[in-house]
Amino acid sequence: MNLRRPTAIALTCACALLALAGCGSAGTSAASTAPASTTASAAAAVTADEHANHTTLKVAVGTTISVDLHSTYWSAATSSAPDVVSPAGSPSTSASPSCRPGGGCGTVSASFTARTPGTAHLAASRTICGEALNCGPDQRTYDVTIEVTG
Repeated sequence: MNLRRPTAIALTCACALLALAGCGSAGTSAASTAPASTTASAAAAVTADEHANHTTLKVAVGTTISVDLHSTYWSAATSSAPDVVSPAGSPSTSASPSCRPGGGCGTVSASFTARTPGTAHLAASRTICGEALNCGPDQRTYDVTIEVTG
């Protein structure tokens, strides 16, 4: 039995998987993972949700940033520096049709555009985390730092 051949095949597969891991689309999503810092390329679109809370997103001027928070108890996100990251349209709330009354099921969404180099915070808050359920201190605020590069 030749043990070198299975090892060579396993190494080839591992290298192929690593090469594929480096591939991606033009947009970056902070929703799928919660890295401390995520970078988007020019004219990209970035979507952030609860998983991006307390992280930093590095984006280029012109990037569209969408904040989608999955509970209708959240306020719409706002920018701390509208000259750096400005609102792009009005926030929206989409309730889930299968939600029980008072459940807060749905999404609160807001979009922003990176305008000039600088730093801004996109923040939202809530006090209720479910029907007659107050949020704990670590569940009340949402804050993502946006670093815009030229």
